[in-house]
Amino acid sequence: MKAIKIIFWIVWRAWFYLMMGIPIIVMFPALLISILKEEWYRYFFIMARIWAKFILVSTGFYWKVKSEQTIEMRKSYMFVANHTSMTDIMLMLAVIKNPFVFVGKKELAKIPLFGFFYKRTCILVDRSSTRSRMEVFNRAQKRLNQGLSICIFPEGGVPENESIILDNFKDGAFRLAIEHQVPIVPLTFFDNKKRFSYTFFSGSPGIMRVFIHALVPTTGKTIENKKDIKEVKEQVYEAIYNQLIKA
Repeated sequence: MKAIKIIFWIVWRAWFYLMMGIPIIVMFPALLISILKEEWYRYFFIMARIWAKFILVSTGFYWKVKSEQTIEMRKSYMFVANHTSMTDIMLMLAVIKNPFVFVGKKELAKIPLFGFFYKRTCILVDRSSTRSRMEVFNRAQKRLNQGLSICIFPEGGVPENESIILDNFKDGAFRLAIEHQVPIVPLTFFDNKKRFSYTFFSGSPGIMRVFIHALVPTTGKTIENKKDIKEVKEQVYEAIYNQLIKA
């Protein structure tokens, strides 16, 4: 029985990575055109959502969403969620219709094919560089001025210890949201760790549940007031954590 599971995991995970590449190859000319100008990003985002849904469905995942609010299409937000799996990126794209830009670590730019478009469309941050972190603020402002939203996984990466329910949040997402006075939309991803964790011999097709929380306003708050950042961060953390422990 164990040998059968191992064979399944090898084939299934290889299939997942294959499915990551096929849509990029098929849509490559259109994707390439869409990144030539920043104002064409919305067309890239549409194709990115097709890519994400294709991967999830073809790998045997389907998603179910519950929401405490209606997200307005022509409004900018800061989307944040817990981070436990590579599929978090795909699920965020599948669930959120508002065009948004990921803020993510620069190391992902090394992934073949995916990395080519990732580094040209996302806001990359080198956490070891103070200058890089400052540039994130400027690039985020430019994207928000274009009517886009921003997405950050505030844990700053996937915890190596999979027993951790929710790791500590970094300040970056909340500083950005307060600096640019955009509301924060927390999302809880319940099943991604179970479905497709970074442990190779694990996971299975199935449901991925998503809970979209009520937005957290930032109007009137300032980054100079450290208490404001702390309060917003703790409010978002508790919202996501409380949903995870109830799951």
